[in-house]
Amino acid sequence: MTFKFCVAQLNYVVGDLTGNVKKITDAAHQAYAEGAQLLLTPELSICGYAAEDLFFRPAFMQACDDALKSLTHALSGLKGLTVVVGHPVGSDNRTRSVSVNKRYNAASVLQDGNVIATYYKQMLPNYQVFDEQRYFTPGQQPCVFPVSAGAQTIQVGLLICEDAWFDAPAQQAKDAGAQILAVINASPFHIGKGSEREQAMAARASKVELPLVYAHWVGGQDELVFDGRSFALNADGGLAGRAPSFKEDLFDIGVTLQNSGVVLSGPISTEQSTEADVWDTLVLGVRDYVQKNGFPGTLLGLSGGIDSALVLAIAVDALGADKVRTVMMPSPYTADISWIDARDMAKRLGVQYQEIPILPQFDAFMQALAPDFAHLPVDATEENIQARIRGTMLMALSNKTGSIVLTTGNKSEMATGYCTLYGDMAGGFAVLKDVSKTLVFKLARWRNTNDPYGTGANPIPERIITRPPSAELRPDQTDQDSLPPYDVLDAIIERYMEQDESIQSLLDAGFAPEAVEKVTRLIKINEYKRRQSAVGIRITHRSFGKDWRYPITNRFRS
Repeated sequence: MTFKFCVAQLNYVVGDLTGNVKKITDAAHQAYAEGAQLLLTPELSICGYAAEDLFFRPAFMQACDDALKSLTHALSGLKGLTVVVGHPVGSDNRTRSVSVNKRYNAASVLQDGNVIATYYKQMLPNYQVFDEQRYFTPGQQPCVFPVSAGAQTIQVGLLICEDAWFDAPAQQAKDAGAQILAVINASPFHIGKGSEREQAMAARASKVELPLVYAHWVGGQDELVFDGRSFALNADGGLAGRAPSFKEDLFDIGVTLQNSGVVLSGPISTEQSTEADVWDTLVLGVRDYVQKNGFPGTLLGLSGGIDSALVLAIAVDALGADKVRTVMMPSPYTADISWIDARDMAKRLGVQYQEIPILPQFDAFMQALAPDFAHLPVDATEENIQARIRGTMLMALSNKTGSIVLTTGNKSEMATGYCTLYGDMAGGFAVLKDVSKTLVFKLARWRNTNDPYGTGANPIPERIITRPPSAELRPDQTDQDSLPPYDVLDAIIERYMEQDESIQSLLDAGFAPEAVEKVTRLIKINEYKRRQSAVGIRITHRSFGKDWRYPITNRFRS
């Protein structure tokens, strides 16, 4: 006898309870029509992940309870279909002196208009971007429920995300009679995370000798992007099926009862390159942030440099050319080739383009400040004034049109403070906030040889990629005047900031002492800037966002 299990790998929205319930209902009707016996939705699918301090609000928790009741009623006519739905449950007993947390990260099993079981997540992650111990109490008991097809019944053990990374919850489910594990998840993307998940779940399936279906989110939520890529594993850990990455999908798995046990089978989507995964992450992150928050479009400063060129290509892939506006704001130090390349790229992608020279505004600032600047040397102050004029121009256009400004700074600049508060940092969404400069170059070359969204091949003029990067805020300026070579800079940032390696280990690895001292000092002293930066897309396992929590006032120096 073969069962059909289905995963609703869909793009849910935090707080859109009505919309999420409709998505689940529509998916359930489709799964039912196609003969499925079980539909799995991801972790906290009713309310969205992560709802953060909304969980503290009684009105929100009550609305989640009501949404579950509404969903249960809506599915009551689908006889023979079991639906697993993620949701929060519980409330607070809060006073000024004490808060008794009684909330749970839960999943309920719906059959024939009834909730037949509810499982509480046992292992609550509290690292990287996860903060679940702030909101939830861990569960203690396993949940095993029956799914029937004709005269046959299979026992399904339910786990939620982190539970499956540990031995005990899966073993509990097996001891309670589970023949297969259903794991519902909200696991944010970072480079390499897809393979990590499959390897960890393969080890879990092999250890308990049970097949496993992994149901995952897809979509962007603020700085996080969920990459889909739901999958199924047989009891030996072998891959039985994999859903597409970064796309909504109703992912079907065949479940066959044999004398030797339960065997799974399904379609297997191919894996992508790192550059393709990162590109899809950035595109999905931009699209969902802009659309879910209701912005009519985007705008960005197009400088003729590689960072703004990359952001432009991402934005067009995410939203289409008609939703992207570019503004070239030349300074007295802007090279002619910057004008030429900016115009060329805007034409290639078909976006709105205009030029607003900033020399008149710069001269006005310098005249107004002349008494205070008299007899003082020219320094970064004059450079920052130019950047802030540009930021003011972009924010004015944003205010007038409602479009969101996409900032163009990368992770290398954010780490070292090579950016201007209220200047190039001004804006609403930082597309490259977690993308190192070396990866910026790789992505630009990848995009010029790939057209994954059909918006145009070879969008970035070759000279933008090959010319030395420059802020063009003083004569003959290049980025490397102020920073170590990018391959050295990014390697130090990755090892020190992302991997928490010590300064001594960097020295032992052969990095020059002066480079280590400069980069680590810049990371420390520029925390105040990063704290004021726009939210941006996370692509590594440690970004300058929820992953990074350092005090601004801080005298520790290793």
